[in-house]
Amino acid sequence: MPEATGPAAAGPGAWRVRLPHTTAAVPMARAMIRTAFTDLDPGAADRPDSDTAELLTAELVANAVEHTGGAGPIELVVELLSAPGGCQIEVHDSQPALPGELVRPGPGAEADPWQEHGRGLLLIRALSSDCGHRPTAHGKAVWFTLPGIPAQRRRPTP
Repeated sequence: MPEATGPAAAGPGAWRVRLPHTTAAVPMARAMIRTAFTDLDPGAADRPDSDTAELLTAELVANAVEHTGGAGPIELVVELLSAPGGCQIEVHDSQPALPGELVRPGPGAEADPWQEHGRGLLLIRALSSDCGHRPTAHGKAVWFTLPGIPAQRRRPTP
């Protein structure tokens, strides 16, 4: 079971959860994003798109599980931004090695459409408003931000 802290413990509009270093972390992270976005007031202005947030979070967590060799936990941090809205999502792992090609692809680094892997970072670059990575005291954090979507442009919630 992941260890989570809610908004009160992590600051207003912020969630932090430790995930196991297994593939089970991916659906757990998606569920965390759904929960964080469900906690938002449905009428709140400039909420980010939850489907995009789930997809990109799943990509980051899957990369952390696959590329960090099972060392240490994975931590998911979700922060809802007050102005101008949107969110920032970070995935922390214990490996200091930086992810390849997150900010911009190298020459000839096109994703092969016939391969099963290689599109995650491309999706993150294409669908987020900003993304990057930074060293932490215990490894690294890889992050992305999503802009808020004005209420009049959002699809209706069921």
